[in-house]
Parts: sequence; structure tokens; C-alpha cells
Amino acid sequence: MGHHEQHATAVLIVEDDDIDAISVQRALGKLDTSNPIYRAKDGLQGLELMRSKLRNRPYIILLDLNMPKMNGLAMLKELRNDPMLSNNIVYVLTTSNRDQDKASAYEHHIAGYFLKSTLNHDYSELGAMLNQYLQINELPQLKSI
Repeated sequence: MGHHEQHATAVLIVEDDDIDAISVQRALGKLDTSNPIYRAKDGLQGLELMRSKLRNRPYIILLDLNMPKMNGLAMLKELRNDPMLSNNIVYVLTTSNRDQDKASAYEHHIAGYFLKSTLNHDYSELGAMLNQYLQINELPQLKSI
């Protein structure tokens, strides 16, 4: 574990719905991972967290689109415009099946777009997929084109 620990990839759940956030946390909790998991209730809180004491670490962000204060697309735009944060990996996790939302999200270099309604209610396949990412100790720095 050693001194390298502070740079372990963190998972950041940005989700205003408590039930959904808890489901995701539970799915991740079943994984054999020591990666820290954080949760923010909206985009502003998410950005604040990443820019505060928790900066300088890679994140995998699970981002809801429909949130109060700052929605997912607004947060995504802000992330990609911030050189300190732009390399983080983002998966959208949403109820929105609108093509427009999907297109906007992919324009901002997301790694995947998940509809909540199509996930098992225990979010297990999402957990399995994230686990593959987290197995790679140091995430490659993704350069946006």
C-alpha cells in the first residue's frame, strides 16, 4: 500500500438521487478494491471536491445528467475546460435516453453512457466494468484530441 496510496484512482459518484447513489456505492463496495469512493450531490459539489484537498489524483466519475444547481453536461464541460481535471474518465449514468444528451456527452469525451433503466437494479455489471479499470494501477493519462 505504501506512500503511493494517495494517488490511487478514486471513484466519484455525482448523483442527486440518494437511492441511486447508494445502489452504486453498494455495487462498488462488493468489489475487492481499496479505491476511495466519494459522492457529490451535484456538479458544483463534484468540481469543488476535485479541486480541493482531493486534487492531483485520477478519478473515474459516474455522472448523472439531471441534477439541480449544476447538471451533468455543465459539469462535464467545465471538467474538459480545466487542464487540471480534463484527463479524468467519465461515465454518464442517467435516466435520459435523449439522443441530444447522448451526443453532447460523447462530444465531451466520455468513456460510456449508461441508462439506469437498462442496468440490473443492483448495478452489478457497472461494478464489474469499473473493476477492470481499477485493476490497472495507474490509469493512462487520456489526452483529449
